[in-house]
Amino acid sequence: MDTVFSARALMGISLAFHIIYATIGIGLPLLLMLAEGLALRTGDDEYHTMARHWIRSASVLFAIGAVSGTILSFELGFLWPNFMSFAGGIIGIAFSMEGFAFFTEAIFIGIYLYGSRRLSRFALFLTTIPITVASAASAAFVISANAWMNTPAGFQLVDGQVQSVDPFAAFFNPAWLHETLHGTTAAYVATSFAVAGVYAWAMLRGRVTTYNKKALTLAMVVALVSLPLMLLTGDMNAQFLAVEQPAKLAAAEALFKTTAGAPLLIGGIPNAATQQVDYGIEIPKFLSLLAFRDPDATVTGLDAFPAGTTPDPVIVHLSFDSMVGSFFIMLLALGWFWWIRWRKHDVPLNRLPLLAILVASPFGLIALEMGWFVTEFGRQPWIAANTMRVAEAVTPRSEVGLVLVLFLLVYLALTIGLLFLLLRPTPARTGVPTPAEAHHA
Repeated sequence: MDTVFSARALMGISLAFHIIYATIGIGLPLLLMLAEGLALRTGDDEYHTMARHWIRSASVLFAIGAVSGTILSFELGFLWPNFMSFAGGIIGIAFSMEGFAFFTEAIFIGIYLYGSRRLSRFALFLTTIPITVASAASAAFVISANAWMNTPAGFQLVDGQVQSVDPFAAFFNPAWLHETLHGTTAAYVATSFAVAGVYAWAMLRGRVTTYNKKALTLAMVVALVSLPLMLLTGDMNAQFLAVEQPAKLAAAEALFKTTAGAPLLIGGIPNAATQQVDYGIEIPKFLSLLAFRDPDATVTGLDAFPAGTTPDPVIVHLSFDSMVGSFFIMLLALGWFWWIRWRKHDVPLNRLPLLAILVASPFGLIALEMGWFVTEFGRQPWIAANTMRVAEAVTPRSEVGLVLVLFLLVYLALTIGLLFLLLRPTPARTGVPTPAEAHHA
């Protein structure tokens, strides 16, 4: 295999798996904190039981995420030594701070797990706060490094050598805020829909209990808040791209030619040979309106850049459309749920709205993966935008293809093990007490 292709594929597969573990590891602590808060405020033990079920899943995902994240750190050095030699001293602070957030989260997860029958309910609730904050902070630190790759800052290049490094300017690079807000809210959306799907499935199977109804409602409350925020931050990102990363926006919208009053393209397949988009639907001037708040503004097309310096519009555009389409699927299920909830003052019990939630449940993760595709493929052929190409950053070694196959097998094994642990019935579900519960009784 070609070394660049193999290295990109290996890193991409590793990240695709890790993103799923990390995303739910970010979103689930928020649900855990809300459940413990509701238990404390209302005195309803079902919320505490809910939190105890979720902490088990959060712990497993945290452990698997730690393993996959460790693999990624080795891959950075093994696959991209030239990039790490160039950028390690610039973005190292982001990875260092992520380590502090990681250990903070680990400590308080341990306190919650081992203190669940020894600490007061108020103390348990307090432990969920640093778990939630640390998980979100961990995401912000990692996203900072990725944002730097899109908008490098905090250094000077003198004769090809990095000088005058300002780690804080690198950390707070121009893309950091937009990417962090969008990525974190997307994690909450993805987790809330994934959790809602579990309880919708249980109710479809006839387990219409107050516990399942409360859990489903709590997940949909988080979705109700986070989904509009994801849309808002996505719009902020689009405006940012129009100015700072116009090639990425042009690829996402398959805009081959610089256009005044550019239309918004829905669907379609870009055809590089004809510089046209087949089967797409255009909304006149809407891209200019979204990007610049001016329907007659000029949007930069792919023709404005030298050949060989722009991303492939096919994969970027299709990924972008998949991300946007996923949003509307979730919006439909969310709106249907809350319309019935408002009218009947109860969780929907009919099959169709529950089925809609179940169908929509994976689309938060799909949207997040597709958004990541847009971010990464939209930066090609650069690993650090306009600074270092992917081909310049890759390892000169030729054994990457074999490693790619071996790592793919490892990740498949991790995923199978994760599903086994998450789907295995717990004593709380089966009604059989744990040894600690029996002793306490």
